[in-house]
Amino acid sequence: MRLTPLLLAAAVAVTAAETPTVAIRVDQAGYLPSMPKIAFVVAAQPAATFTVRNAADARVVLNGNLTGGVADPDSGDKVQSADFSSIKQTGTYYLDVPGVGRSWNFAIAPNVYDRAFYLATRSYYGQRCGMAVDLGPEFPGYKHDACHLEGAYHASSGKTGTAPSAGGWHDAGDYGRYVVNSGISTGTLLWAYELFQSHISKVDLKLPESGNRTPDLLNEIRWNLSWMLTLQDQDGGVWHKQTSEKFCAFIMPEKDKLVSYIIGTGDDPFKSSCATGDFAAVMAIAARVYKPFDAKFAQQCLTASQKAFTWLAAHPAVLYRNPQGISTGAYGDRDCQDEALWSAAELYRTTRDDSYERYFLDHYQTFAAKVSAPGWPGVSSMGLWTYAFAQPSNAASDAIRKATLETADRMTARAAANGYRITLSTSDYVWGSNGTVGNQALLLLIANQFKPNEAYKQAALDDLHYLLGRNTFSLSFVTQLGANPVRHPHHRPSGADNNPEPWPGLLSGGPNHSRQDPAMRKLPDGLPPAKMYLDDQESYATNEIAINWNAPLVFLLAAFHQ
Repeated sequence: MRLTPLLLAAAVAVTAAETPTVAIRVDQAGYLPSMPKIAFVVAAQPAATFTVRNAADARVVLNGNLTGGVADPDSGDKVQSADFSSIKQTGTYYLDVPGVGRSWNFAIAPNVYDRAFYLATRSYYGQRCGMAVDLGPEFPGYKHDACHLEGAYHASSGKTGTAPSAGGWHDAGDYGRYVVNSGISTGTLLWAYELFQSHISKVDLKLPESGNRTPDLLNEIRWNLSWMLTLQDQDGGVWHKQTSEKFCAFIMPEKDKLVSYIIGTGDDPFKSSCATGDFAAVMAIAARVYKPFDAKFAQQCLTASQKAFTWLAAHPAVLYRNPQGISTGAYGDRDCQDEALWSAAELYRTTRDDSYERYFLDHYQTFAAKVSAPGWPGVSSMGLWTYAFAQPSNAASDAIRKATLETADRMTARAAANGYRITLSTSDYVWGSNGTVGNQALLLLIANQFKPNEAYKQAALDDLHYLLGRNTFSLSFVTQLGANPVRHPHHRPSGADNNPEPWPGLLSGGPNHSRQDPAMRKLPDGLPPAKMYLDDQESYATNEIAINWNAPLVFLLAAFHQ
């Protein structure tokens, strides 16, 4: 049978609709109607045109021309751009590029990131330790029994006997709980609530606590705060972590019968300065955030924060290394001055006590010229920004704002020159590079708080586009989000259960230019840094998940939540 031109066009559209190609890179969640909408095309032979079609009926919505290719040295790709910003109508669409194929479906809608926020934030419920977890009928079979209910003090803690254990979040792909990483993670989530509560305070995360008149994000955060409080000793110092002596096998959490130890430095005073500083900062934030909902708990957090700061002042440089026989994550920061700065700033913002401001002003200049994206080894920017939020205008806060805006300007310029329009530099493709992307976007959004600038918002949104599929792999780095998401994260529940897909809402670590696990030997030699990634359970250096990577993702999604 001979096809008429109309039938031939329909057949081509159907064929294209059936064969998505990774050569077209889109944000698989989608785009906001009012913001620029760009997809990238990387093909062996440059293409000339593109068509945007309605996913429901393949109807042509827009015809456009592709830009000439931009060489991206970090990926080795020559990247062409398809700009369809003129489409503002809510709907589901895909790109069709002659000679290349069709893209994954994506949405355009004001609430296009609401589902992503829900999944990324609810992932913390899935990471809960010490209680039975069940993601419910939306995700049948995603559950585990109560785990790690009994703990003990390790000899390195300076105490003996049984210890509290229940509570907190499993840190990453393992079942350890770490105060230092909980610090940056919990602090970032509390900041997301403080800055964007009007966007997210009514979101129902379907938690056991939902409906108790406290916003669900705060309900979830409290589960981790309550565990952190159990890691504080009577003298105010905070033990570094609670883990087994070694990592368990890839088993469900309730089957991990290794002793859950509270672990210290091994020598007097046994607590660590960095953990204590992170703890003091987070509890100071919690004291002001929870006060409208539970004044008693807020006061408990403030008292704990003040005791921790007093201990830290007396023990400013007690560093942590794993004691003999301990091989779980160390989070061994070698300088705790930034944690002290952050805790002083948060305590000042919460209490307005002059003593905390004096400490901050005596120490901030060491860090003020180095405003950068935060991470667990470096939280000074959190302290600087806290003070700038607390003080509308004085010499210190003005200098902090100026330095932050200068850093944001450099980042936006770097993103404008990048083939994928992201803020990462070549050296940023490290273990957890996707967390770095998220924290760089966080910096841009903080700068936007100081001085509204659409360029900052757009650069942050471009970083989000990268995480959700507009990258060299055409891969959504968030499990169960988008048409082509990560499927094999280094995450024990995902590897040990019987579900066909991993637990939802988890951000993969992302490309890593160093071959830091045996699985990365599978990658060919000579790859550019952005290509150094494996969607492989064994590749913990590129495909593990972690609470500190999900936290800036939640922050970013909160900013764009409707």
